[in-house]
Amino acid sequence: EEVSRKEVTHLEAFGRLIAGISPWLELGFDQTDEGRVRRNYIELTRTCLAVATNPYSPDFMNFSKGAQPLVDAAFLAHGLLRGYHQLWDPLDIETKKNIVDALRSTRIIKPYYSNWLLFSAMIETFFLQAGYEWDPVRIDYAIKKHLEWYKGDGIYGDGPEFHWDYYNSFVIHPMLLDILKVLTEKGLEKRTLYNDVLNRAKRYAAILERLISPDGTFPPIGRSLAYRFGVFQLLGQLALYDELPDDISPAQARSAMSAVISKMVEAPGMFDDKGWLTIGLYGHQPSSGESYISTGSLYLCATGLLPLGLPPGHNFWTLPSADWSQKKIWRGDDFQPDHALSF
Repeated sequence: EEVSRKEVTHLEAFGRLIAGISPWLELGFDQTDEGRVRRNYIELTRTCLAVATNPYSPDFMNFSKGAQPLVDAAFLAHGLLRGYHQLWDPLDIETKKNIVDALRSTRIIKPYYSNWLLFSAMIETFFLQAGYEWDPVRIDYAIKKHLEWYKGDGIYGDGPEFHWDYYNSFVIHPMLLDILKVLTEKGLEKRTLYNDVLNRAKRYAAILERLISPDGTFPPIGRSLAYRFGVFQLLGQLALYDELPDDISPAQARSAMSAVISKMVEAPGMFDDKGWLTIGLYGHQPSSGESYISTGSLYLCATGLLPLGLPPGHNFWTLPSADWSQKKIWRGDDFQPDHALSF
């Protein structure tokens, strides 16, 4: 198992990190201090894309050996969609060809009958967006199955069964939304379906916000807790799209997510002596990691940073801090009842 993880951990780290920081990179260059830092990371990312997908490079990553590369190729494809104008458009023809060839090589991997169907669909969606040959069956099958697996009140099954974990935010809602967004923009799917899925996502985002305690903790339920604040990817994605639930203000989402991130980052042992993330939810808790967790896996936490793609003048950043649901409720403030989403 250790050897097999060594063969996949590099693409895990790269794909997941890019899936999270690409909206920030998409803001592009400017002359602010942050803009200059961003320029450096944009250029680094373009270089990494070139060497990671060049089969003659010593840094060529594994896209086809074992099953895991399908997962992280999909996260990489998702990152390319989210940062399309900075991370894809400027690339030279050879690099684009190598990326497409690397992503296409994952087609030999059979996805599990679960959220993994979305990984195949995400890669094909990127091909569609970028103007390459794409497989509509892989996309359509993933969409139809997840619509079939919907359990109600904003929650999908991970496969036919309900799992009490955070995969609705790690994978299911974010990928399903962005797949349908591309299809709808291309005129290949009805906007009514996208709107239905968006409403379900808003409900799940509202649930996520209500799970954040007054001190910035949340229930440690289900597998893959080593992904840390990646648990709140969906809440951040809806903030990025200006599609937060009506009862969650941008300032409220920012304050809640900041509390979670601060709580985790301040934990002793979150990083090793070389600056790499360690396995754990709060600090270094190595026994909490499943057999499929390696150092590279941990960088899914970066998907909790999606709102960094909002410009500095956006009200997500400019509004004063606001208390989130639990902070208000447990202080004794009056509050409106929570309601389920109609099936």
